[in-house]
Amino acid sequence: MQEPHPFSLYVAALGRGRTRSRPLTHAEAEDAMGMILRREVEPEQLGAFLMLLRVKEETPEEIAGFTKAAKALFELPDPLPAVDLDWGSYAGKRRQLPWYLLAALALVQSGVRLFMHGTEGHTPGRLYTRETLELLGLPVATSLQEAADRINASGFAYLPLEYLSPKLHEIIEMRPLFGLRSPVHTISRMLNPFGARATLQGIFHPGYMDTHQHAAKLLGEQHMAVFRGEGGEVECRPNKPFEVRTLHDGEFASEQWPRILDHHHQVIDKEMDADRLKAVWHGDEQDEYATAAITGTLAVAMKLMGRAGTIEDALRMGGALWQARDRDQLKLAS
Repeated sequence: MQEPHPFSLYVAALGRGRTRSRPLTHAEAEDAMGMILRREVEPEQLGAFLMLLRVKEETPEEIAGFTKAAKALFELPDPLPAVDLDWGSYAGKRRQLPWYLLAALALVQSGVRLFMHGTEGHTPGRLYTRETLELLGLPVATSLQEAADRINASGFAYLPLEYLSPKLHEIIEMRPLFGLRSPVHTISRMLNPFGARATLQGIFHPGYMDTHQHAAKLLGEQHMAVFRGEGGEVECRPNKPFEVRTLHDGEFASEQWPRILDHHHQVIDKEMDADRLKAVWHGDEQDEYATAAITGTLAVAMKLMGRAGTIEDALRMGGALWQARDRDQLKLAS
């Protein structure tokens, strides 16, 4: 008789039925993801595992274990670069341009050392960070070492997931095959490979905020904020009030942020012309929605990093940072 595959224990734990199935422990999740990332799992097992998790929905313990396994396999540079803010970008935009990139660049120009990581192409019809940075003439790193060098030189780096964790990237690319997201969409946002003091995460489904918050605590994150961003990215939706869940030194909190714009109707950009990002940055085009999205996103970052004490102060600071940007050149700090 053939011996059971070691990974079958984890598939069975999730799939024994309504009364006997159970979530994985932190240690089991770490071991299971380690096997996946080392390519010790059969394709059929991986598909079953991912979809059982999707139906059940992941626990914070599982997400923390998965993330820990992924972090253990990083080939990190020595020394690590000093990073103020880790920023995940995994959703892409389809209703509005990625205004969050202008917020990120304004932060960098103000002296914030920012590492951004993400992926692209898994959902058709969306504009992703990598292609947008290339359109803006800004570099994209291809390794953690290159990302570290760019942070040390300019204060900013973007690294696609395919270079950060090739196997996690492969799993995200399976979305068209399954028609569903996988836990990797949550795991990837939480990787923080350089150990930044603060991590900023945008999600689409607000029900996942609690999972992000508790998993971040299990991972030992110092300061984390997660909110429902426009399209699932780290971008304020200025026409609606929104909740920001935070973790500060082990303490959970919830912040209720006000609507920034007076009107609350949905704003949709049908053309999605990325050249408008340059026009808004240079001040050649005035866009009320874009400005509010940018300054609101800046405000959330300032509040998370402890550079503003209240939401009102953070919003004022976000506006001031945007006004202080170098409009002449869309460039990084030097």
